Amino acid sequence: MSAVDEPSAPGSEPLTLAQIAELAGVSVATVSKVVNGRSAVAPETRALVEGLIQQRGFRRQRRRGNPAAVVELVFHELAGDYPTEIIKGVGQVAREHHLAVAVSELQGSHTPGADWLEDVLSRRPTGVIAVFSSLTDLQRDRLANSDIPLVLLDPPGDPGHRIPSVGAGNWHGGLTATRHLLELGHRRIAIITGPAGTLSSRARLDGYRAALDTAGLPVDPDLICQGDFQIQDGLIHTRRLLRLPHSPTAIFTCNDGQATGVYHAAHGLGLRIPEDLSVIGFDDMPSMRWAIPPLTTIRQPLTEMAAAATRMVVTLASDEPLSQDRIEFATNLIVRASTSPPKKAGTT
Repeated sequence: MSAVDEPSAPGSEPLTLAQIAELAGVSVATVSKVVNGRSAVAPETRALVEGLIQQRGFRRQRRRGNPAAVVELVFHELAGDYPTEIIKGVGQVAREHHLAVAVSELQGSHTPGADWLEDVLSRRPTGVIAVFSSLTDLQRDRLANSDIPLVLLDPPGDPGHRIPSVGAGNWHGGLTATRHLLELGHRRIAIITGPAGTLSSRARLDGYRAALDTAGLPVDPDLICQGDFQIQDGLIHTRRLLRLPHSPTAIFTCNDGQATGVYHAAHGLGLRIPEDLSVIGFDDMPSMRWAIPPLTTIRQPLTEMAAAATRMVVTLASDEPLSQDRIEFATNLIVRASTSPPKKAGTT
């Protein structure tokens, strides 16, 4: 074996196909099948090769030919207005660059499975946008080794600087929502969060806490309800909150869907919004403008966020550097009719 083909020492540059094949004791053709996502490889061999790639890295020549003129858009779940707004933004930029958009769903999971990755590698798209989901280190490495750009949109965890990402000012949104209710005179303000482990949910909760702290108010654990960004969160938690000896006069939900659940719970209990209970959401989904009453909410510009993520994919696919690895869009308060000053004691 020549000096060029010798496996590199730990800490040196990434391995070539031949070096990986030498270390794994398999043929170069077998390694090529693994890195190109082909299925005709024994599971044990695939695991061995993928382990070497993850540990040592892999260098290859730029792939020949053009990628498919498709942007892969993967959602953890297709429900409500959220994916619709994102698909609009991706489609706007994709059309400008003569790209089609392929949409897939992870059925509630935040991490794709092996089958999804194999399908993507076989299609060789221009790039992948993962929405409110993330990939494993090995999955990211395999996309990178196949020269398929990846951008995270509204990532559930901290992506760091390794993977380009687009998000919103969630902490500021939580602060602004709670401050709006405080300025109206509310002091018993409940919050219904998203999953505890997600970046956006934690940031919105932290903003809520910061607003209360700035106002000199203690955070009451009874008023913090953990949800899952689902309509039923608002329904179930509102029923519990309104049974408290000192029930809240306002509820901040960490997405608009949860606010829908709050509306249903309030109606079932014979309460009026906002006369008996103020409600503020997060997202500014188009349908909530037609709720009765229209929902006060924090707008995160999902369509603009999706367009920015698609531009990042196009830039990376053209082998051009990004001006920044993380783009964060501002959130804004949209005041409608679901919030008002709290009812004074003794009034009806």
